[in-house]
Amino acid sequence: MSIKEFVQKFYKSDAFIDVEVLKDFLHPEIILEWNSTSGLIQMDYKAMLNYAQELSQAYVRSKVRISHIVEEGENVAVRYAHYVKTIENPREEILLALFMTIWQIKDNKLYRGYQMSHIS
Repeated sequence: MSIKEFVQKFYKSDAFIDVEVLKDFLHPEIILEWNSTSGLIQMDYKAMLNYAQELSQAYVRSKVRISHIVEEGENVAVRYAHYVKTIENPREEILLALFMTIWQIKDNKLYRGYQMSHIS
């Protein structure tokens, strides 16, 4: 599997709301630098697992629609929209935010991430 296919598999999975699935994709030394509308957030392995646990308590479904994905060397850049369905209203799909992320892959895992997001 190419690293582009690996990243696509990550975004097609339930990793955002299932900690056990997320563990399969994360390198133990992962660092995500996320420039959000709230400012810079830096997340390590434990923080990413905690974040997925928080999301699983609010959303019954998480879906990513990738519009662009480019592979170069050990890096994959991906632009996507993240949609969710809330526990309160599981029939309505809501656009959560738009993202642009560059992933560095190491040992067939997500190792370094550089992400920017914009709330819809």
